[in-house]
Amino acid sequence: MAPIATETQPETALPSVQDLKISNNANGNKDTVQPAKKKLQWFSETGLPKSAYPYEHLLPSFDRDVTYGTLEPFEHVDPGHAAKEHSDPRAFLAEADIDLLTPDFGSEVSGVQLHKLDAAGRQQLALYVSQRGVVAFRDQDFIDQDPSWQVNDWGSFFGRNHIHPTSGQPKGYPELHLVYRAWGEDPGDGLDKRSGSSSAPPGRVSSVGWHSDVSYELQPPGLTALWLYDSPTSGGDTAYVDARAAYNRLSPSFQAYLETLHVVHSGHEQANFSRERGADPKLTAYAHVRREPVKNIHPLVRRHPVTGEKALYVNRVFSRKIVELKDEESAALLELLYQIIERGLDFQVRVRWRPRTVVLWDNRITAHSALADFDGVPGSRRHGARVTPQAERPFL
Repeated sequence: MAPIATETQPETALPSVQDLKISNNANGNKDTVQPAKKKLQWFSETGLPKSAYPYEHLLPSFDRDVTYGTLEPFEHVDPGHAAKEHSDPRAFLAEADIDLLTPDFGSEVSGVQLHKLDAAGRQQLALYVSQRGVVAFRDQDFIDQDPSWQVNDWGSFFGRNHIHPTSGQPKGYPELHLVYRAWGEDPGDGLDKRSGSSSAPPGRVSSVGWHSDVSYELQPPGLTALWLYDSPTSGGDTAYVDARAAYNRLSPSFQAYLETLHVVHSGHEQANFSRERGADPKLTAYAHVRREPVKNIHPLVRRHPVTGEKALYVNRVFSRKIVELKDEESAALLELLYQIIERGLDFQVRVRWRPRTVVLWDNRITAHSALADFDGVPGSRRHGARVTPQAERPFL
């Protein structure tokens, strides 16, 4: 399979002065001249024609003849449990270069190839992501692997792969949830072609939508992986927030009260939105509901099965009502919690996408939002895939 990024080469065999870097020998003397590493490019930066795009077969499709039945419950055991018994639970990071995005939340890691991790390494990875919340792994050849490996070998190790009820998917790989937004292609320009949504919904000035993926499922996702095939040169970052910190900042008496509450999470609005888009002749190709929507009730505060940490489990996209409260009370309390999560800049991080990056996060203790700040830039495209293994039913 073709690589995600293309390296530009100098026209002459001799590197220019700007392309050289000096390295120290064992004695510390600067005497070795090496070519500098070329910056990797997104496909959209190469100037190559669209016909040369190596990930054409992984563009979103909506087969309107495909439907799925109800998801059945299953038993889930998080791989991170086993890592706690290892003599060195972070052995997989022994050769890694780690940059902590904040002291308690978010990391960038280089020097580890995810696709080469054995079972023990994957167990340690699951534990590490549950501790850091979100981890960006740079310079990965993960994207070069066959999609069947990404789904059946990688994704299945961490849980049951979720098939999204409404999003676009590449033909033959329904477990890959695609992200796709592009300008300058067809009448659907400016739409998120997973579901047909526009960058900024009517009446809003921002497309930011903090959420935990498909929290309306009975068993929502745990460790989740996302990578991009193509991206704008700038923009299109993903923001993450630590829902553990959002809970920990609250006063003990308020925490105790919240722990008595439960929240309805609904996928009906998402399905209805997709059906409305499907009724528009211009957007029919970008909308389809494959599985009937569901609602499920989860604790407002959930506990992580491996670390035991507590986190707020509400999000503006899918949470609808607090079961124990009247409508007005529920709306007011949910709004307060949304604002705590959304405004907590001191427990948020922003991941900058670069070619060959794979971002892993734990959907149980985080929320995130894609940033569509490149909309309107001619020729810009953000195309990626997510593997979303389901985990246990939320509990406290």
